[in-house]
Amino acid sequence: MTRVGQAIATLPMYDWPELRPSTDRLWKALREAIRTKGLNAPEQLDRTFSKGEEWVHPDLLLSQTCGMPYRLGLHEKVELVGTPDYALADCPSGYYCSVLVVRTKDFRTSLEAFHGATFAFNAHHSESGYAAPLRMLPPLLNNGCFFAAELKTGGHRGSIRAVANGEADLAAIDAVSWRLAEKFELEVGKLRIVGKTEPTPGLPLITALGKDAEMLAEAVAEGIAALDALTREALGLAGFVRIPRQDYLAVS
Repeated sequence: MTRVGQAIATLPMYDWPELRPSTDRLWKALREAIRTKGLNAPEQLDRTFSKGEEWVHPDLLLSQTCGMPYRLGLHEKVELVGTPDYALADCPSGYYCSVLVVRTKDFRTSLEAFHGATFAFNAHHSESGYAAPLRMLPPLLNNGCFFAAELKTGGHRGSIRAVANGEADLAAIDAVSWRLAEKFELEVGKLRIVGKTEPTPGLPLITALGKDAEMLAEAVAEGIAALDALTREALGLAGFVRIPRQDYLAVS
């Protein structure tokens, strides 16, 4: 259990088991850069939190959240630090999109053809797995309904597996997660991409209200720039950008 008053740092969004050594090296670089600014930074990432409880903790130093909870109210409770840039194809710096995936043997080639299908998604509050693909649906709705069923999986990796094993027909996978899955998830070989969502601002880094977001942004930029090439490649990190708060809130 984290002690009250102790600075908290988490990087939960892409903390796959296979990447934890690289994520820890990223935190080491960020930690040292933060400390050079005269700020207190914990020695290690805290992996004891779940469901984003740390996002509103008064001792939060740094974490990464999703654009949907941020725009739906979290933006009033935290300071925006900035956004990691994962250099995704067809996306502006710091932006991301989702790939729509189906089984390789599924003959359907358009989103329209999946009317009445089962849709797998990671969470209702996910921009990439739920909100972004559903924004593509209104023109296709028939009497207010498109999918026959929805399957909540709890994570992008779970959605990939649900489609691969036939529990669902379609899922929207964050492009960064898909890139990781191509390296680490065997079930990817059973899937293909049938489309992409429109790019939106990527997963933002945040800190608690009242903390110096500007100084933290400088430190994060310096820390990412100081990473060794192998760690940057493993994480897919290209840099760090400052996407305005209003750009997150403008997504609808």
